Amino acid sequence: MDTSALITAFVTLFVIIDPIGLMPLFVALTQGVPPAQRRAIAIRSCLIAFVLLAMFAFLGEAVLGFVGISMPAFRIAGGVLLFLTALDMLFERRSKRREDQAGDADEEDHPDPSVFPLAIPLIAGPGSIATIILLSGQYPGVQSTFLVLGVAMAVLVVVLGLFLMAGLFERALGRTGINVVTRLLGMLLAALAVQFILTGLRDFGFVT
Repeated sequence: MDTSALITAFVTLFVIIDPIGLMPLFVALTQGVPPAQRRAIAIRSCLIAFVLLAMFAFLGEAVLGFVGISMPAFRIAGGVLLFLTALDMLFERRSKRREDQAGDADEEDHPDPSVFPLAIPLIAGPGSIATIILLSGQYPGVQSTFLVLGVAMAVLVVVLGLFLMAGLFERALGRTGINVVTRLLGMLLAALAVQFILTGLRDFGFVT
């Protein structure tokens, strides 16, 4: 696997994962969360995403096939779950839950989005998983697989860096700005969820 192939793999994963587009989503999903807990969520989501991508890099679609799940079914399931999160963002259900629990200061009061929807399916979603499988298949061999994982790790480092800068982004926008962005991103997230579902249905042959 030469340098040009590594650059191509990096650009491909960077575009698919879209770290820049994920940062405002991270801000919206962690609005009102204390800085220390927000950092923990950022680190945890990136670590979980890396473990998942590494698993698929080495085992590929056999992981899904082992439990009888096809990639189209994975896309549809991810789309449905993502759509439910989008509804929460659009109608501020998360904010209302936090206001109802404002009397307590424990970390448990804040929902933890590190596993879902950050790690799955926003970072390690159908697109990035399929890309990892394709890249690992395109460059066979254990050494090439580790190189592909190194590229994935580099992209996730960028994701983590932007997540850690989310506080600056939030302060720049202010509470009103964050509410506006949250609703806008909820709409975009809903559209992305529908696209996941349509792609899965098309792969099944239900949609042309």
